[in-house]
Amino acid sequence: MEAVLAKYENQINVFSDFLEDFPDVDEPVWILGACYDLKTKKSELLSDVRSRLWFTYRKKFSPIGGTGPSSDAGWGCMLRCGQMILAQALVCRHLGRDWRWDPEKRQPKEYHRILHCFLDKKDSCYSIHQMAQMGVGEGKSVGEWYGPNTVTQVLKKLALFDDWNTLAVYVAMDNTVVIEDIKKQCKQPGRESRSRAGPCGRGEVPGSGQSCSEAQGKTLNLQSQRPLDWRPLLLVIPLRMGINSINPVYIQAFKECFKMPQSCGVLGGKPNLAYYFIGFIDDELIYLDPHTTQQAVDTDSGSAVDDQSYHCQRTPHRMKITSLDPSVALGFFCKSEEDFDSWCDLVQQELLKKGNLRMFELVEKHPSHWPPFVPPTKPEVQTTGAEFIESPDKLFESEEEFEILNV
Repeated sequence: MEAVLAKYENQINVFSDFLEDFPDVDEPVWILGACYDLKTKKSELLSDVRSRLWFTYRKKFSPIGGTGPSSDAGWGCMLRCGQMILAQALVCRHLGRDWRWDPEKRQPKEYHRILHCFLDKKDSCYSIHQMAQMGVGEGKSVGEWYGPNTVTQVLKKLALFDDWNTLAVYVAMDNTVVIEDIKKQCKQPGRESRSRAGPCGRGEVPGSGQSCSEAQGKTLNLQSQRPLDWRPLLLVIPLRMGINSINPVYIQAFKECFKMPQSCGVLGGKPNLAYYFIGFIDDELIYLDPHTTQQAVDTDSGSAVDDQSYHCQRTPHRMKITSLDPSVALGFFCKSEEDFDSWCDLVQQELLKKGNLRMFELVEKHPSHWPPFVPPTKPEVQTTGAEFIESPDKLFESEEEFEILNV
């Protein structure tokens, strides 16, 4: 009975009531780069918000580290928001920004692979287990609250172990985005061109079904490590837009970030209360709230993931922009180099040349007084538990297995 109640808890406030709380203004609603008129695009707006992956507190998962907490209620909200911003990048990478979730329709296999990356299991790439244990290296004990910058550093490290998505996570330093460094990181030699043991030590090339010895002959010609055209980029810019509260001079530029097609949302909230901001209307921010405790989803039964609890089907929350804590992290996803170049042009036009106080700087070259930029690479010695990550490439060993799970 508890499982049944948990399944429908998410649907108590149905979307028919979604717009009743919205202010009666003529301003459009902006959601992650998409613009909606409340009078003519109601259903499209609802579908867009409902399609975002929603990660909340969970309970009754396997203890973190074997003996740690089995729920993240009360401390994991920023980690869940970090999962949401990364999941949005993966959805855009594999399914596209225009993809929509329909509970009555069958979802593509890439969607299920993305979900598996975030399940509350120690061998999922971006599980609460992996994030909490990786956070120890950032000076955070398991069960301790995170800020926006710390969680982005954790995501950057975990992405190095993810051979399926090959995502480049760039976290800006000192409010400065360096174009040269980003292009260097996104054009690193592809990890998929290296013959090596898989993430679980299986001695397999992820996604190929071949042993390393079988694939070695096919990889000899790639040992020159030629650069990729572009590794999909999650660009994160940690900022502090004031001392105790957001400085009003930043508000317009902050809102402009949600209008950009590359917008991946914002991590922030209030002291010790983290939210994932996905848009705004007038002077209010729209966000997904992780502060709902749901039962951990069990996938050991051999069936497909029950994804109802991973989509918020209730009225999304709003808050005044002026109530926002000044410590935030802006997120942008650039699938291609052209996409990144377009983002740079938008920043120059919309944020840096309109006379607003600059939230961050965009520079072409690496500052000479900074230490040399070295693109992050997967460490040879793994001591964080990341060696137990299951590659998403191995989630479905064959198309037939996927077809069985997804019926």
